[in-house]
Amino acid sequence: MTRSEAREVLMHILFQMDAQDDCSDELRDLFLAGKTIPEQHQEYINNIFTIVKEHLPELDDRINHHSDKWATSRMPKTDLAVLRLATAEIVYADDIPAAVAIDEAVEMSKKYGSDSSHKFVNAVLGKIAREVRSSNES
Repeated sequence: MTRSEAREVLMHILFQMDAQDDCSDELRDLFLAGKTIPEQHQEYINNIFTIVKEHLPELDDRINHHSDKWATSRMPKTDLAVLRLATAEIVYADDIPAAVAIDEAVEMSKKYGSDSSHKFVNAVLGKIAREVRSSNES
């Protein structure tokens, strides 16, 4: 399993979290049951899942602020799952370059979203990355 595949697994978990209105560890564990995931990828999934769970309102605020009139409540659930995952990586995962988080998110949105999802995801995440970079330079 590659890190990209681990991201996809995590995106599916975040999608289910939103669809079922349940961000519990039990939901994550139930989703992962029976899957063979290498330890380093399991650690990545658990870390980013915990970040999303603990910072969900802040992540959604950042996404809302940069999404030009598209509230998270109106976004397709696949786009929202991708955006939450990548925003968590950009803001909280110092070991993941923002460009990598954005590229991976764009690829997932091409695979799982609508025809224009990747453009929307790229634009929103680009703004978030610039904001984070700017605040880190200050």
